[in-house]
Amino acid sequence: MARGTGPGDPGSAAARSRLWARLDAAVRGLAAPPSTPLLVVDLDAVDANAADLERRAGGTPLRLASKSVRVPALMRRALARDGFHGVLAYTLAEALWLEEDEVADDLLVAYPTVDRAALGELVVSPRAAARVTLMVDDVAHLDVVDSVRSSRAVPVRVAIDVDAGLRVGGRHVGPKRSPLHDAADVLALAREVVARPGFTLVGAMTYEGQVAGVPDDVPTARARSLAVRRLKSASVAQLGERRRAVRDALVDLVGPDGLELWNAGGSGSVEASAADPVVTEVAAGSGLLVPTLFDHYRSFEPRPAAFFGLPVTRRPSPDVATVHGGGLVASGAAGADRLPTPWAPPGLRLTGLEGAGEVQTPLVGPSAPMLAIGDLVWFRHAKSGELFEHARTVHLLAGDRFVEEVETYRGLGLAF
Repeated sequence: MARGTGPGDPGSAAARSRLWARLDAAVRGLAAPPSTPLLVVDLDAVDANAADLERRAGGTPLRLASKSVRVPALMRRALARDGFHGVLAYTLAEALWLEEDEVADDLLVAYPTVDRAALGELVVSPRAAARVTLMVDDVAHLDVVDSVRSSRAVPVRVAIDVDAGLRVGGRHVGPKRSPLHDAADVLALAREVVARPGFTLVGAMTYEGQVAGVPDDVPTARARSLAVRRLKSASVAQLGERRRAVRDALVDLVGPDGLELWNAGGSGSVEASAADPVVTEVAAGSGLLVPTLFDHYRSFEPRPAAFFGLPVTRRPSPDVATVHGGGLVASGAAGADRLPTPWAPPGLRLTGLEGAGEVQTPLVGPSAPMLAIGDLVWFRHAKSGELFEHARTVHLLAGDRFVEEVETYRGLGLAF
């Protein structure tokens, strides 16, 4: 966790032992033995994290990043709060489904799309087209939309994705997303959008992933964390200047009322992003569930809320307990930080030789000898939304009992 090692810290051994007891009691209360991996979300932790995100946003609306949730019931729960409004979807097909199912009526697709089937649905639905905004950073994205329609009677809303990386010493630091960096680049594309019949320019996006998505308070990497914090500070300052320049150029083109939204940031940069007067909304998703990649941020102390349970199936030696499955590895650059973490009971770790296996995962550590065959060990995933691709349902925990079992995107048959 970010800071603190006392018994009240969610990452302390005492807190993890209490969590193990809560989960054990909840499982005993089920009418039938569960299948595994058994996915669980702690609603108490979700609500506490949501309240903290709202506090950090300081009144700036939070747009829910669906990629980091992928459970409609949890999405509805967040969107029912005053501080959350709208969904940042990760595909157009997903946005269309969420719109049709009335999960949300304000959907911003975070990534450009070339899904012609989904675009074909969008351009013939006035209601969907009024609720869904596409992301573009190239004239070719406009061409793809035009290729699927015979009429421009239904206008398509678009926002421009602006590169938010830090440029220093001739290097680019940050996600490799948009090719549009300077105001002149953005304005050139904006003019193309405005000049084309059937398109409406409504906003822009700047995702500063080098600020929002990089831990900056890692206990085992103090020097690196200090360097990361300096990089973040420089990035926020440089990006603030560029945002203002881009905003001013766009306002000159479309007028002061032409820009409805400016999306920025993520769970790791809520305060910094919301502090920029250009920004009208901040994206947040991982901060609700808190995967392990979000453990070490100076800006907040989150509560882990998503877990998966695996049963002990072998005891190859007195100091090793082997669970069934476990290879739920997160996307991104391959490394130990993408592996799941055995969390409850405390005092368990993966082995260096086998890591997390598809079929079995051996665990060692002080708690391993006390585990019996059939016991459940609870893990945390490295990325929150990706966990829910591994099961059809998730159990919602309140106190020490499961109050509901709800479907994930996978359980609903949604493949985006």
